[in-house]
Amino acid sequence: MPHPFTPVASVPVDPRTARVHEEGWQSWSPSGSYALGDTPHRPTNPNWATVCYRPGVPVPEGTFQGEGLLALAPKGDEGPVWLFAAADPQSEVPSIRLVARDGRAEVTADGKVDHWTYPGPGGIQGALADWADTLGLAAPRPAPTVWCSWYEYFTSVTEDDIHENLRAMDTLDLPVDVVQIDDGYQKALGDWLSLSGRFRSRAGIAEVIRARGRRAGIWTAPFLVDPSSALAAEHPEWLVRDETGGFTHAGRNWGHDLYVLDTTHPDAAAYLTEVFTTLRAEGYDYFKVDFLYAGALDGVRHASVDAITAYRQGIELIRSAIGPEAYLLGCGAPILPSIGLFDAMRVSPDTAPHRRPEADDYSQPGQDPAEFTGVGRQWQHGRLWVNDPDCLMARPAVETRERWAAHVEATGGLMASSDRLLSLDTWGVETTRRLLTKGAEASE
Repeated sequence: MPHPFTPVASVPVDPRTARVHEEGWQSWSPSGSYALGDTPHRPTNPNWATVCYRPGVPVPEGTFQGEGLLALAPKGDEGPVWLFAAADPQSEVPSIRLVARDGRAEVTADGKVDHWTYPGPGGIQGALADWADTLGLAAPRPAPTVWCSWYEYFTSVTEDDIHENLRAMDTLDLPVDVVQIDDGYQKALGDWLSLSGRFRSRAGIAEVIRARGRRAGIWTAPFLVDPSSALAAEHPEWLVRDETGGFTHAGRNWGHDLYVLDTTHPDAAAYLTEVFTTLRAEGYDYFKVDFLYAGALDGVRHASVDAITAYRQGIELIRSAIGPEAYLLGCGAPILPSIGLFDAMRVSPDTAPHRRPEADDYSQPGQDPAEFTGVGRQWQHGRLWVNDPDCLMARPAVETRERWAAHVEATGGLMASSDRLLSLDTWGVETTRRLLTKGAEASE
């Protein structure tokens, strides 16, 4: 049963200048600052509400809501900032609501929340950064520079595509540390060790990458299971159930429904360990783990633990399997429950070759939503992890590529290219080289 919302604070505000920061639930959930008269970004259909927002906690109209964090600047840029934060963000993330009426902001929450005022400087971003500093985390390891197959090839990537771009990196003299194979190499979500027909050998391509002096990286969505996969057919007991006895629904993507792997089941945990120890043994030492929201969905699991505990245990299992030296990038991940678990974190929705997102939903791929939330989460960079603003796309076919490149560069975070490198024109090559060089220098 959901917890009731109870009063936390009543703060006088200037309706003309006050601003509110909503912290979204996961990487793709819109996060940023709004004026009191603004309408915050919300899901435009039930599927995206599950896949990109916090399911089960819909936001009433006329209400601001932060998931574990909400900041209020009652007078805008002038004066102190009120910060409302989960008391124990790694185990419980209450939803925090704010409603402005009659010159006051009424703040409520459905769990334990600490709140205090931050005098400045730096406004809302400064207040959030100050909160992050109180967590006492070690400084994150610098990120390597990356080439990623996704934004050019998507799920149609082939082993030959990887070979072509490896050669192009040498020809164009690009300082790429990691060559990351994204979605498309595997037979099905969940069947991570079975190859699609487009790849001949994971170990073989990793060996080629390393022989060229670069590191091998690979993508997985470790908590998602395709209903048509061998895993789902052979081990339905490894899947999270709902209260009716059916399978917990993780939304719909790739044209089909998705299930959730129950990593609290000993055999499922052993399988996931096998997946990551195998990939590590094959030479991969950079892991992008994606669609992680699924691991924190409510459901009936083998062990009687809450969803956040199950999620953190699942990530810790992966980290144990890949070892402390491997680099771990999270994506589609619940933000506060991920604190202390990752080297780098995607802090925005996906970018895209286009600016505007589908149906004007700011959780969907597009440069505008990626910029909005990436800027809103800049305070996390260097404190919680290295921020991943998503990949540079510099080929001529990309809309407003100059503006997107400027955003990626300004973040100072993980620098990754995701073009077919031979498709780049002079501007594209020079911009890609410059940003990767900047990323390489930051990692030294």
